[in-house]
Amino acid sequence: MWHVTLTVVGEPVAIGDVREALERLTYERPFLLSARYASDRAELRYWEEARDLEDAAALALRLWGEHRSTAELPPWRVAGLEVVDRTTFQRRSMDSPAPALVPAGGVRPF
Repeated sequence: MWHVTLTVVGEPVAIGDVREALERLTYERPFLLSARYASDRAELRYWEEARDLEDAAALALRLWGEHRSTAELPPWRVAGLEVVDRTTFQRRSMDSPAPALVPAGGVRPF
């Protein structure tokens, strides 16, 4: 298991449209742990079951584009990608103060 954080950016879009698109994405891909958004960017966090880091990264880089039309996502591009193994993610969680929690499948503004 790999923990993925995918950040996409682009031209500003109405904030309500971004939220609705991300909510549609959570229905299409229920694995989504959380999403944060603004009018010009979004950050997705989820677990990916992939053989290795390279496969997890490749799947993550395709995610936004593959769902662009069906979830009506903004035409944004990937600006950041982090993929870490479960052990690293858990170690970080224990070493840092608790972040503001977003319920599983939750979508909230930055």
